[in-house]
Amino acid sequence: MGRAPCCDKNGLMKKGPWTPEEDQKLTAYIQLQGPGNWRSLPKNAGLQRCGKSCRLRWTNYLRPDIKRGRFSFEEEETIIQLHSILGNK
Repeated sequence: MGRAPCCDKNGLMKKGPWTPEEDQKLTAYIQLQGPGNWRSLPKNAGLQRCGKSCRLRWTNYLRPDIKRGRFSFEEEETIIQLHSILGNK
C-alpha cells in the first residue's frame, strides 16, 4: 500500500550530470506549462529523468529568480545583526 514509485526503477532513468540540452528542455517546458505536477513533467517534457531530479534542478539551478554571487554589504550587515539577536536558530 502507499504511493507508486516516482520513476521507473528498471534502469531507463538517466543519472549523473545534466546536459545543456536537458536544461533547455526543462526550462522551455516550465516556461510554457508552468511547474505543475513534477511526477508527470519528465515524460511530458521528453526527459529521461525522475520528477524529483527535475524539481531539484529547477529549484536550485535553473529558476530565473535565483540570486547568485556574494552578499551585498547591506545583506551581510542584516545577517550579522539578526545572528546577534537570534543566535544559531
